[in-house]
Amino acid sequence: MLEVTNLSVSYGGLRALTDVSLSVKEGQFVTVVGPNGAGKSTLFKTISGIVPAAGGQITFMGHNLFALPAAKRAHLGIAHVPEGRQVFKTLTVLENLEMGAYPKAGQAAWHHTLDRIHTLFPILAERSTQMAGTLSGGEQQMVAIGRGLACAPRLLMLDEPSMGLAPAVADTIFERVSQIHKEDGVTILLVEQRVAEALELSDHGYVLETGRMVLDGPYETLLQDDRVRKSYLGLS
Repeated sequence: MLEVTNLSVSYGGLRALTDVSLSVKEGQFVTVVGPNGAGKSTLFKTISGIVPAAGGQITFMGHNLFALPAAKRAHLGIAHVPEGRQVFKTLTVLENLEMGAYPKAGQAAWHHTLDRIHTLFPILAERSTQMAGTLSGGEQQMVAIGRGLACAPRLLMLDEPSMGLAPAVADTIFERVSQIHKEDGVTILLVEQRVAEALELSDHGYVLETGRMVLDGPYETLLQDDRVRKSYLGLS
């Protein structure tokens, strides 16, 4: 479904990603982990078209993404839920969700998708007329994920969905993301600091450090790696 091959990205002459390769098959749950500043968010921004690449290739469902602007990539079925939620604070909850439904697939499935979003996050139905900027951090994250689902995505990219949330709220977010994958069949690409929980949900994981992929494999393989155990899982 998604193939990233030898991707390189530079910011102001500094290399943020170097020869990064990653593969996501349809229906998979794939997680990218690594320390702050490793380039995880840059990877997502390059896939969605916010940041230009310096080299390499990205294809999605056979389409060369470098030949398409960001808006056209959304029409292919790529939804990017950014780090820090980035809801439209002066719009209502419902208006935020509607903003995500502008691709044709999202418009066609809008009523079904909205029902599904409200099933996953009932509080969003209760708060539908409330300004998104007045919600708690956890509720804003639910809006951001709902907005991503509103486009009826083939691939849902989630960047640090648990960031800044209380542990109980983060657990709920993880449960809902797992539901979206298992019950709705949406392919998931996740960047997450809560490494143990993220990898446990995954079919395949990648470790990104200082702009380079240093390790990848299924959860069981990564769990046996000393670097992952010590640096990310706190195990000896």
